[in-house]
Amino acid sequence: MRPATDPDTFRFYWPVTDDPHTLTGHSGKVLAAKFLGSALLVTGSHDRTLKIWDLKNRSCTETKFAGSSCNDLVTTDSFSFISGHVDKKIRFWDVRTADCTANDIPLPGKITSLDLSKDGKFLLCCVRDDTINLLDLRQNRIVRLFRNDNFKVGCDWSRVAFSPSGTRIAAGSADGSVFIWNINGPLETVLKDPNGSGAAVTAVSWHPFSSTLASVDRAKKCTIWSNA
Repeated sequence: MRPATDPDTFRFYWPVTDDPHTLTGHSGKVLAAKFLGSALLVTGSHDRTLKIWDLKNRSCTETKFAGSSCNDLVTTDSFSFISGHVDKKIRFWDVRTADCTANDIPLPGKITSLDLSKDGKFLLCCVRDDTINLLDLRQNRIVRLFRNDNFKVGCDWSRVAFSPSGTRIAAGSADGSVFIWNINGPLETVLKDPNGSGAAVTAVSWHPFSSTLASVDRAKKCTIWSNA
């Protein structure tokens, strides 16, 4: 996926021919895009809608009206997905039904990002009140809260991530540091570049096969943390 120049659209590159095609339909910034199986794509936008796209026909097949700007979403299988919104709610969807498939789950602040554990049992939610909530999807309830006096969410689209093993989580803070918690609750470490600018870290990502971590910040810098 490569970004289009217009923030209200996005450009999809077909892997074999590298032929670009711009999917247009949202009237606001597109903050999230995830595959639904191999044939569909779902996007979330600040126009308060979620759109389902047929990749074969390169067209929008359905628009779901969430009623609030979407900051992030995750897909749980080829039909279902979960979205996080500015109105502080998590919503559950199925492409086979028109409306939400479960009750909204309210959180104490704007939801900036979501991440799904590999086994699909837990959902990580970064919230603008400077907390990270762990949701058990089998019970649809919050089972753990991660917070620290020095941890501050730096922007409305700050991304958090499970480690590949699912035993740790990482999140960037407004002061340029990266916080790593054990999934059972304790804060394990805080990473900070002594020569860094102190700009807010907006996203983190774990290497899929090691403990190496990447972070990016608002000063346009990408940092690789080895053996994080």
